[in-house]
Amino acid sequence: MKFRSQQNQLPEVDLVPMMDVLMSVLTFFIIISMTLTGQQVMNITLPDAEGGSNPMTSEEGKKVPTLLVGLNAQRQLVMNNAPVPEAQVITSVQDFLVKNPAGVVILKADKGLTYNDVARVLELLRDIGGDRISLGISGS
Repeated sequence: MKFRSQQNQLPEVDLVPMMDVLMSVLTFFIIISMTLTGQQVMNITLPDAEGGSNPMTSEEGKKVPTLLVGLNAQRQLVMNNAPVPEAQVITSVQDFLVKNPAGVVILKADKGLTYNDVARVLELLRDIGGDRISLGISGS
């Protein structure tokens, strides 16, 4: 009788080894998919502010006259710590470059501005003064 009662029981399947195998296969595919994403990493070395040439000194070590033009966070042009209209900046830069042919115009832009905002002002200054426009780098 005891023999017949054992035959009526359903066999149990141990799921732990099967789960271990499935987790191993899943981990394998996750690692493989991460390596085959197609993204390439480029190591870029950015220039140092100390490593570049100083536009405020000439090749002989003499101090070059400079004009500072600012661009604040509100996208306003600033000269002498006061917002000024674009037309006034244009005339000031033109007058400066006529009086100082070897002078340098430096654009000091706010850190939070987008590249397009800064590029617009750089283009404006380039059209006025050619190749004597520098972009000031802030350490903060």
